[in-house]
Amino acid sequence: MAAAPDLHRFGHHLIVGISDTKLNDDDKRILSELKPVGIIFYAKNFSYGVHYEEWLQIYQDLVNQIRQYAERDAMLMTIDHEGGSVHRPYLPITRFPHAFLLQSRAREVAKAAGVELKSLGINLSWAPVADIFSNPDNPIIGPRAFGITPETAAAGARDYFLGLREAGIIGCAKHFPGHGDTSTDSHLELPILNLTIGELRNRELIPFQTLIAEEVPMIMTAHILFPQIDPNVPATLSQTILTEILREELNFAGVIVSDDLDMKAVSKMYSKTGTVAQTFNAGCDLFIVSRNLPSSSVERTFAIAQDFVNSLSNSSLDERIVEAARMRIDSLVATTPQYSVSTLDQETLKQHAELAIACAFKVT
Repeated sequence: MAAAPDLHRFGHHLIVGISDTKLNDDDKRILSELKPVGIIFYAKNFSYGVHYEEWLQIYQDLVNQIRQYAERDAMLMTIDHEGGSVHRPYLPITRFPHAFLLQSRAREVAKAAGVELKSLGINLSWAPVADIFSNPDNPIIGPRAFGITPETAAAGARDYFLGLREAGIIGCAKHFPGHGDTSTDSHLELPILNLTIGELRNRELIPFQTLIAEEVPMIMTAHILFPQIDPNVPATLSQTILTEILREELNFAGVIVSDDLDMKAVSKMYSKTGTVAQTFNAGCDLFIVSRNLPSSSVERTFAIAQDFVNSLSNSSLDERIVEAARMRIDSLVATTPQYSVSTLDQETLKQHAELAIACAFKVT
């Protein structure tokens, strides 16, 4: 049965995860009925324990199937690829060290990582982290950040973004307005940060301002509650944070994308009617649904899409807001290269491995 046209419309605001190394019936249904504008790849989408040429062929078949069912010539093919613990593909794709260890080589590493991502048909990396390593007890950011001060974090994130751009990969600054000072993991619960807007301006916002000045095209939201700024909802749902601070104060004109809606910090919120409209109204353009939770069934993904349709029907979501979001996404997709899956040569991989070792051991 064909999906309603408005469900297709939501697909233009959706980046979705795929179940395995091959499409199952749920994947095919989501791709063919929602036609998502993007895919987010995880380790589960790469075959483990087989030679490079074999897993690359299986992966290429998966990418071809995705495009076939989504019926989109241009898609955002995305992955979390920061280095360190945030790394999805298997060898020989280079596992570079955490951002904190890259220092002056961040730009060089990003260019090398970009070359490898292009070989996987990836055109968008969910990097750089613009958070600050300000809380040593932070269980989720820590050395994923480029520095312990706003200045060092900003410099490293800037260099990494520029390296990605030079390699032809879209970068995304995350997690706005700053995840570095949390002491809990938003994958597991909703973190709360009692920072004032003044404290954000003096610290957390500085790396984002630096990246906005370099025309970063995307910024990802944080699933964090800031009670002194907006006591009612986390940043992903906050008009104060996304529109008043990010859009109006920092003059960001690019695409605002949610962090994964399957993260436990917000997952229950997106089972409630009206949450999608609230997120659009806050200023968010694009939604990630990883489908990684055991409870993240195909029905959950369609329920989120249906909430979008219902919100348009009952006028809790204004067509003008959706159209403005779509125009920002269209502009991004139109300028995003589409890459074919290809084999990396041994000399390139050797050079990248040497670079990774040099960064890990601070070899100059």
